[in-house]
Amino acid sequence: MITNIFKRLTIRAIITCFFLTYSANFFVLFCRASGNLYNQIFIESLIFSLNILLIIILTAFSETRRLNLKFGATHLISFPLCIMLFAQGQFVNPQKLIPTTTEFVDIAGLVKGASEGEGLGNKFLSHIRETQAIIHVIRCFENPDITHVHDQIDPVVDLETVETELLLSDIETLNNALIRLEKASRSGDKEITTQKEKYESLSAELSSGVLGRNASTYIKDPEAFKELGLITVKPCLYVGNVEDLEEENELLKKLIDYAEERSSVVLPMCNQLEAEIAELDYEEGLEFLKDMGLDEPGLNKLIRESYKMLSLITYFTAGEKEVRAWTVKEGSTAPEAAGVIHTDFEKGFIRAETTSYGDFINFQGELGAKEAGKLRSEGSDYIVKDGDIMHFRFNV
Repeated sequence: MITNIFKRLTIRAIITCFFLTYSANFFVLFCRASGNLYNQIFIESLIFSLNILLIIILTAFSETRRLNLKFGATHLISFPLCIMLFAQGQFVNPQKLIPTTTEFVDIAGLVKGASEGEGLGNKFLSHIRETQAIIHVIRCFENPDITHVHDQIDPVVDLETVETELLLSDIETLNNALIRLEKASRSGDKEITTQKEKYESLSAELSSGVLGRNASTYIKDPEAFKELGLITVKPCLYVGNVEDLEEENELLKKLIDYAEERSSVVLPMCNQLEAEIAELDYEEGLEFLKDMGLDEPGLNKLIRESYKMLSLITYFTAGEKEVRAWTVKEGSTAPEAAGVIHTDFEKGFIRAETTSYGDFINFQGELGAKEAGKLRSEGSDYIVKDGDIMHFRFNV
């Protein structure tokens, strides 16, 4: 989105540079023909300067494109994060601004019988196993022009169809694991016997319709099932696709009631509205949101909810080479956060020179924060906070 702020001005600057360079070359030819050496040297110097300026503009344009928000693509960057990076960049003047990204994988819809190979079947299930969390986009609007596979609009039925197939897939995974453990437990190994009992207990809960993430057996010891790659244990968010965010919606209410029973969250979004916003440039998008009475695109809320669901936060490193955002688990210590950059940073961690984002901006960078006494030296037990700007000291 930040690209759109500068795009028109940048394109005009590039065209102007090309035009001036082209015109200057003609003047050089004229000077050579007339034997005017001084004018020729001056114009050639001007051409050189214009070429350097053109390279700088193109480089800047290329770098700002890195911050472009891609609606509907797999890599998404929240607009507030772009602003945070850009604000830091004003005080650091880095060569690069590198945001962190969230990858959303659009997996085709699942049909009844998928666990037995119907539709995309096993292919779908293998794709979803590779994700860290699941977002269900569920239709919550009536529109006779948009057909439904079951010829009826019921978000709960749609969701139950998908979740039943996921449950059946997990039960099959557990049963296959139990067959292997049955043979191994004959040796009398107590550890294997305990594992077998846990698998049997979870399988029974899933068979009764309880999703893996809500099953008491899983909650007590999630690590015991980690190697199985179960799908229903993944954190989940429901997106209710509505036509109007302001109108009362019985279908959405029905979905919210269903989600609350399963300790899940529903995020109402108008996907048609999001598609229209995605087609606009930054300034037009802001005006459109204002006309609709909205503060931000729904996509921003989706990214925030996704981070919250996965217990993720963002911290920053800021230097002359780059200002960069890094994603870590909430509750991570300073050495663990350093290890995201490089394992040597964690192994040889000494301290982390830390500034909160608010202080970094208010005091115009690290130097201003230091002079104001807001630059802290944090040790290995420091818990990283969302928005921290950190500089790690280490020795390996």
